[in-house]
Amino acid sequence: MRPPILTPLFAGVSTLAGVGPKVAETLGRLLGAPEGSEPRVVDLLFHLPAAMIDRRNQPGIARAPEGGIVTLKVRVDRHQPSPRGKGRIPYRVFVHDDTGELALVYFHANREWLQRTLPVGKTVYVSGEVAWFNGRAQIVHPDHVLAENELGSLPLVEPVYPMTAGLARKTLLKATDTALAVLPLLPEWAPAVRLAENGWPGFSEALRRAHHPDQPADLEPISVPRQRLAYDEILADQLALALTRAHMRRGAGLVRRGDGRIVAGVRAALPFALTRSQEAAVADILGDLGKPQRMLRLLQGDVGSGKTVVAMLAMARAVESGSQAALMAPTELLARQHAETLRPIAEAAGLSLAILTGRERASERKRILADLAGESGDEALPGIEARRGIDILVGTHALFQEGIVFRDLALAVVDEQHRFGVQQRLALAAKGGATDVLVMTATPIPRSLVLATFGDMDVSQLREKPAGRRPVDTRAIPLDRIDEVIERIASAIAKDGKVFWVCPLVEESEETPLTDAESRAAALKKVLGRPVGLVHGRMKAADKDREMERFRSGEISVLVATTVIEVGVDVPDATIMVIEHAERFGLAQLHQLRGRIGRGDKPASCLLLYATPLGPTAKRRIEILRETDDGFRIAEEDLKLRGEGEILGTRQAGTPGYRLANLAVHQPQLEAAHRDARAAVAENADLKGDRGEALRILLYLFGRDAAVRLLRAG
Repeated sequence: MRPPILTPLFAGVSTLAGVGPKVAETLGRLLGAPEGSEPRVVDLLFHLPAAMIDRRNQPGIARAPEGGIVTLKVRVDRHQPSPRGKGRIPYRVFVHDDTGELALVYFHANREWLQRTLPVGKTVYVSGEVAWFNGRAQIVHPDHVLAENELGSLPLVEPVYPMTAGLARKTLLKATDTALAVLPLLPEWAPAVRLAENGWPGFSEALRRAHHPDQPADLEPISVPRQRLAYDEILADQLALALTRAHMRRGAGLVRRGDGRIVAGVRAALPFALTRSQEAAVADILGDLGKPQRMLRLLQGDVGSGKTVVAMLAMARAVESGSQAALMAPTELLARQHAETLRPIAEAAGLSLAILTGRERASERKRILADLAGESGDEALPGIEARRGIDILVGTHALFQEGIVFRDLALAVVDEQHRFGVQQRLALAAKGGATDVLVMTATPIPRSLVLATFGDMDVSQLREKPAGRRPVDTRAIPLDRIDEVIERIASAIAKDGKVFWVCPLVEESEETPLTDAESRAAALKKVLGRPVGLVHGRMKAADKDREMERFRSGEISVLVATTVIEVGVDVPDATIMVIEHAERFGLAQLHQLRGRIGRGDKPASCLLLYATPLGPTAKRRIEILRETDDGFRIAEEDLKLRGEGEILGTRQAGTPGYRLANLAVHQPQLEAAHRDARAAVAENADLKGDRGEALRILLYLFGRDAAVRLLRAG
């Protein structure tokens, strides 16, 4: 149950005075409420101002700066109404002070209201933006016109919020102030030492100050109130992660040890030696498996760093201990590729490996499920004692759906972390069981995002490339030289080269004048005079697999694709990657695409085709990509350029999606929250007592109440 103190914040905005159904609907669009639902008061409070209007400047008319907001005490001289029948000419009211004259300009004016509000001879205060026209100062539609005795009601500092069509600024200001009025005083969840060292106010006071900045510096992410709010939001995430970690490890782990024969068999089947970082990661993982706590580890490696081999050795240890392992991939295409890569190694080591996707026939699926549950036996392989059923199952994340029963699942390997976020880990933890979890990502992630998204996990990194990987020659070419690029491709495929060509769109769009994959494939087929493959996300899995196989086998030499090939596709003899409209892709995405080539023994080239003129951000992305192939440096630069919301791709369920925090700026708050959350759970894992109750309120406030259910589950 949500704590009663939060009830006013989780009520719909229509409960606020002055917010009717129409305004509530408009606020829903502004605040991103799900269609058909009303935004909550807390959503309005977490919508912070982006700028401010300062009306405290009263310089006098002659000293009023062009484009500046000023407040002026003036005397009304005369009115100049619009000529009859000429409504386009504005109504002007001329005023003066001791320094000069000013025109107040009104288009489509209400003459009676103006004459009543601004009678000749009256002294008034006006506030608005000054412009100079034909050498004369003017204010078009002043924001405020007040009598002398009304100056006290003028808001000298006004916050400016991100807006949406159909919503008046004054309506939003009033609604926000009304929401602040119902904000309760919440109990303190931050450690006293944290408040003291930073000079932070309480949460409620910080929120009020954030909505009522006194100077431009108050709007900066590093201002004291915004630091405090960022810390609170991050602390809720870190606490949820720490509770997940504690729950998954609480009395649920099993020691996974073996005699080393199967692990040795896998090593013997590899055609190369492991790198130092691979050896270190294997040691980390096998060490975890040998402990009585559940493993929850992130294996982070750049493109081509050899994560799958490390996972195979981990799965071999799980089978050695008498249990089973599963490898889950984000797509069917990638699952099948994993199975193809691992099957020869598994067979050489005496392991039975199967793949389960949505494409197996009913009879085949039934047999696989029976083998998986240990309801049928396998013959013993030479040198390996007989075991029952399937040792390793490869598939998509549907492997965890109902109806799929493992005899004894010891290790779940999850490929591509962004599909397995915080909420998924919370759900897995709530199911119980002793399964160890290894999450892999080919997207190098900055340290701040590793902490934010995987603060409950231990981390191993693969920093080296396997021996034999060649650097990729990366070049940026304007799109008007595309004919030269096509000539180069024709020359390459005449020498048995293979080429990826990536487009940002699947098909032609009226909204965006970009070349789409379908049109590009047709154009290349016509120019090159040979078949061209096409792969995109709207195709059926079987059709995508068929095209990829044609490309791998050499039946086709050019494959046009969207970013569906970004992760995991392995064609070692592909030597050219063309990325059309490279300025439309994120830096990490460009790096992932480039990683599809340079996997063999031939020189490889990545050609970035861009439309001119390049904007500064796109230009910097391309510069960085040409400077380095270090995915970890690229990830840090990408965070600076794009922010944490997009760094892992489009926002996935489970990634933070912060509203108050910005991890590119709030790294100190992240590290403090990470330490404080782990300390809180270590000291008080059940969140009992006054501080425990305050932390529970924090979890509910920021929508991390799934972690509270873990507490109830014990």
